[in-house]
Amino acid sequence: MGFQRSHRLNLLRLIVLLLVALAGIKFLFRDSFTLELHKHVSKDSGFWGDAGDTVEDTGPQSQVLVLPVAKITAPRQEPGQQQVTRDISATEMRLVHLDLKGAAPRVSYLEQVFPLLSQLGANGILIEYEDMFPFKGELEVLKSPYAYSEEDIERIQQLAEQHKLEVVPLVQTFGHVEFILKHEKYQHLREVERFPNSFNPHVPDTLVLLKSILSQVIEKHRRSTWIHIGADEVFHLGEGMDSKNWMSRNKGDTGTMYLNHIKEVLGFITAQYWGLRALMWDDMLRKISVGALQESGIAKHVSPVVWFYAPDFEAEQIVPFLTKYAESGFEAVWFASAFKGTTGPAQAWPPLSYHLRNHLSWLRVMEALPRLAPLRLQGIVLTGWQRYDHYSVLCELLPVGIPSLAICLQTLVTGGFKEETKRKVLDVLGFESMQLEQSTCEGRGTFPGAEIYHMVEQVNGHLKESILKALEEESAIKGWFSPYHRKHQFGNPRNMESFGSKVLKLHEDWESFIRDLRTHLEGVYYPDTVEEWMEENVNLYLDQLRDLVRDYRAIIRLNARPKAT
Repeated sequence: MGFQRSHRLNLLRLIVLLLVALAGIKFLFRDSFTLELHKHVSKDSGFWGDAGDTVEDTGPQSQVLVLPVAKITAPRQEPGQQQVTRDISATEMRLVHLDLKGAAPRVSYLEQVFPLLSQLGANGILIEYEDMFPFKGELEVLKSPYAYSEEDIERIQQLAEQHKLEVVPLVQTFGHVEFILKHEKYQHLREVERFPNSFNPHVPDTLVLLKSILSQVIEKHRRSTWIHIGADEVFHLGEGMDSKNWMSRNKGDTGTMYLNHIKEVLGFITAQYWGLRALMWDDMLRKISVGALQESGIAKHVSPVVWFYAPDFEAEQIVPFLTKYAESGFEAVWFASAFKGTTGPAQAWPPLSYHLRNHLSWLRVMEALPRLAPLRLQGIVLTGWQRYDHYSVLCELLPVGIPSLAICLQTLVTGGFKEETKRKVLDVLGFESMQLEQSTCEGRGTFPGAEIYHMVEQVNGHLKESILKALEEESAIKGWFSPYHRKHQFGNPRNMESFGSKVLKLHEDWESFIRDLRTHLEGVYYPDTVEEWMEENVNLYLDQLRDLVRDYRAIIRLNARPKAT
């Protein structure tokens, strides 16, 4: 039994390590892929429309950050400065993004968090359910074993209404649909058979399935006045045989092919749910021609959400996108920033200064919008990605990201990071001080999940370091013994005594600490999330310490006698 359990654990760790490696590779190469797609498409390419309509894309793609490439010329607003004076607190929506495709919180935790979001200045939440929605009937296969119940969905909306938070559900309708297309039942709907991330828009069953998914989600959110259809990063679009055949008959215009699918989705929503307004991520629209966008008519039915996650950028870098959307017939626009989940696929601790600077940059865009383009700003989404995609590892947990969220929200509300902004954040969260460059907050903390915040800080800052130091010391001690002694695994207990005492104490302290951390995590998250986070961030190192302690105890039991052969 012990061997089987060990074998299963080793297999699980191998799988996790492979996922981390794949996510790392994706992090390194994804930006270049998407930027090349946008920046270096030839003038003859039909994907982005007619020559002359394209503009250079300097924005980041995906949840992965991309540093801006345009030269910074205007003065930046640094923390403590008060350059932005426009009051936006009463004019636009501020949605906090809950990305449930990883580490979905229990509803009991949301009960504690929603009042905090409202207190910090949010007036809505964007919920990306993915497999956490309680799909029924033919769609039941899409549910996670820990999916919310219908009662949970209703409770979430009641809590939101109680705290004056608009609920906006997000349903991916083109790309990022791994949670759907990974199932054999829907494998035939993939754009490219090998990749489960994007729909084939030419198969009639694709729209049939999407109508069913949208209907179930919208029917459970009849209070909502907005629906987000995702539609970002439709990787491999145009690579499938059906798409190639379509393009051969339509001058290779992949941009129009993309818009045709979006029109079908929006047409269904408009016809079936009158008055429900739609949002979509804007990255796929950025280099589709103005003519194609005008001809599609989607501007009447959806608002683009322009996202940019880099820490420092100028308003002028957003101008080409805004100008294009105004010329294409859009009257309103949304923006999207990030408070966590954009600085590394396995990031455990959010860099506070990085995310603050991203929001200060967006404030400059908001202030300049009237002169940049004749568009009305409807709101901003503060994204908090929990995975880069369905198959990636976990990013920063929500309790760990709350200080960053608080700083970013209050910065938007007050129009800058001022002394009163900082003081409000500290008072609401129960901290005494903050160090932005070190990404730390000092004090006990009174916000929901503060215990997890502090304990993850210890894991992130000390667990790996302390264990690797012990392993290095153990290697040095082994060097004291002769090859004969090392071969037969015995040594002088006096030489090991000091080291062994430290190792045993280190092991005892960490085991006790991790038991407490697990208890707190289980109060917020479901078992699958707890196990996944522990495997990614704790067990990889703690198991090495456990092995070291086991070996030490075996040596002590020998009492300087040779090991029997």
